[in-house]
Amino acid sequence: MTRGVRGEGVGGGGNVERVLRGAAPHALFEEVRAILARDHGAAGAELLMADYASARLQPVTAQPFTADSVSAYNSAEGRAFGAQEAHVVPGEDGVTVHLPVTVRGDRLGVLSVRYPSGVPVGVHIGPLQDVADALAHEILVADRDTDFFLQARRARRLTLAAEMQWQLLPGRSCSRPEYDLGAQLEPAYAVFGDSFDWSASADHLTLTVNNGMGEGIDAALLTSLAVSALRNARRAGLDLADQAALADQALYGQYQGRLHLAMLLLRFDLETGEVEVIDAGSPRVWRLRGGSVERFELEAQLPLGMFEDTVYTSQRFRVLPGDRLFFLSDGVYDVLSPAGEPYALHALTRAVMNTRLLPPSQVPRALLEELPGYRGGVDAADDAMVVCLDWHGRPGTGAGGGR
Repeated sequence: MTRGVRGEGVGGGGNVERVLRGAAPHALFEEVRAILARDHGAAGAELLMADYASARLQPVTAQPFTADSVSAYNSAEGRAFGAQEAHVVPGEDGVTVHLPVTVRGDRLGVLSVRYPSGVPVGVHIGPLQDVADALAHEILVADRDTDFFLQARRARRLTLAAEMQWQLLPGRSCSRPEYDLGAQLEPAYAVFGDSFDWSASADHLTLTVNNGMGEGIDAALLTSLAVSALRNARRAGLDLADQAALADQALYGQYQGRLHLAMLLLRFDLETGEVEVIDAGSPRVWRLRGGSVERFELEAQLPLGMFEDTVYTSQRFRVLPGDRLFFLSDGVYDVLSPAGEPYALHALTRAVMNTRLLPPSQVPRALLEELPGYRGGVDAADDAMVVCLDWHGRPGTGAGGGR
């Protein structure tokens, strides 16, 4: 749906941001409700947060788990969440406008605003989206100081290992002109070893995909140490090989080779599309280009922390505008059908093609939902991770080239 003209009066985006910055973190949504009623003539409003599995939209209430959630797919709210645009739903007693609550491509939830019957809501959509955008930014800041919104994301209790893993993550999706990213972990409420991380500068995107050894707290502690070491090295300005070496030393120093971590470490040049990569273990890469799906064959090196003073070397390839990359853990590509056929043999290609029209933020969830059926209902033996990246290239550069 096309957004209306943005308001510049009392309810304008800048004024909303100023009001929300002064609100107590746990009271952000109550402040938004007051703004919507006072400045936008709304009869009521509700905020729903996407749960950790990206499957349900959970109402934000004073007491968690006291209101029913709705599907993130098969609902009016889910339509706004999936399409990332306003969705208007007329009713007998009024009209509801559902708006995505998203910041820098990270889809947090949906803001639903109710109006009495007869109100022409079209002129309100632009200003309402300003409110939703301002709320999204402030929720990210508020999460540092309150558990209010984090609790609202939970359809059930997280295991301690999953709590640790989710706190490590940068988000579940991210958008810039050069790329779109989406990622998901499963089982969302009991994940332990898989993880991902990303960070962008003016000229580069660094992406890390990790598959930690072990289960439960041991796996979560291992991954936490590895991610922290990689971030420390990256923020110190070290090159890719030295980042891997520092993390390798940190893990070996702690575990003496008893535990190790498989990793893909990539650095994308946003100007040219050239990618520097270190393949240190089991996470693997598939590429969708021009209707063809192929696995990248990279030079395999030792996992982090397996031996002392391992030397890592990087290799390079190039991505083209229109490329879609998939980064998968062995909990995805090694899943076996009842007949013993690995998921990566044929089913993965079908799934990649079937999801080619979905944005990257929705692709990981769609792929992971196929796995229980592919296993024939057998419980998963490992946690699973999917990261999907669409490469657009820097606008105006005309960057191209091949692998």
